[in-house]
Amino acid sequence: MTTLQRTFEGRSEIEVVGIYEESFSAKAPGRVQFGEMLNRIERGDADGIVAWAPDRLARNSVDGGRLIYMLDCGVIRDLKFATYTFENNSQGKFMLQIMFGQSKYYSDALSDNVKRGNRTKIEKGWRPNQAPLGYLNDPDTKTIVKDPIQFPLIRAMFELMLTGSYAPKQIAVIARDEWGFRSPSRRKRNGEAGRRSRLVQSTGS
Repeated sequence: MTTLQRTFEGRSEIEVVGIYEESFSAKAPGRVQFGEMLNRIERGDADGIVAWAPDRLARNSVDGGRLIYMLDCGVIRDLKFATYTFENNSQGKFMLQIMFGQSKYYSDALSDNVKRGNRTKIEKGWRPNQAPLGYLNDPDTKTIVKDPIQFPLIRAMFELMLTGSYAPKQIAVIARDEWGFRSPSRRKRNGEAGRRSRLVQSTGS
């Protein structure tokens, strides 16, 4: 049982007809589970939503506007939140719109700050985000430094490539089998094949 379910457990005025767990962010429209939930409400399967907080429902103008419109039309009769009390009247809908707007502003401002930080790093000659193979992210200086173990191996791989005698896959095999080189696993890449594809890419394939 989730925290949200425990919060509203035993409430006689609430009958749960479906539970939706959305894995996509509310920052942008197009969430499949969210859309299916609203479609069921429009079909008359339910007339309300229980959620943890307003920003879990919408942090974009499209979804927020749709919810407000469904409240205006009486399709949605009530919204229940664990962290906020909503009243379905003119003032309640006005405050809900403000909360949706604040959530959108927070998401937009966070995105702007991240982009500005990355742009500043680039202007200073630093690489933003994750360090490439052979380097490490230094948490103290917020810069990228040479990896004392991996960097010499990466350099040796490029030197082999410059001889013109080795194909990228051959270099990858040498680095793995003879030098014991291992690159970090990446998302959606599992096992040896994932490490090899990363290594080949880094040596110019």
